Amino acid sequence: METVIGPDFHPGPPAHPGPPYGYTADKDAYLRRLRRIEGQVRGIARMVEEDKYCIDILTQVAAVTKALHAVSLGLVEEHIGHCVVGAANEPDPEKRADAIDAKVKEATDAIGRLLR
Repeated sequence: METVIGPDFHPGPPAHPGPPYGYTADKDAYLRRLRRIEGQVRGIARMVEEDKYCIDILTQVAAVTKALHAVSLGLVEEHIGHCVVGAANEPDPEKRADAIDAKVKEATDAIGRLLR
């Protein structure tokens, strides 16, 4: 079976032997938050299965959305604080501007996807 990747697919940079990504220090906290969100989503599915009141379901959907936005904003902040700053510290002046531009573009593209 052939794998089809949509036009919005961005695999990111290849794995690198350098320092970890900015979120690595907080990886466990991110995973805990995501597991909590996963549980909330399962709870919403259960509410639908049990024919709960639509406004109660929407309230829970809003809570999950807010929690995912918090994770997203944290990751954007980590990207700027680690990846963009790392690009600004590129020792080769000829590569520095391109590296900064690339990392800032990644951040703005990610923010654009979040706002859609």
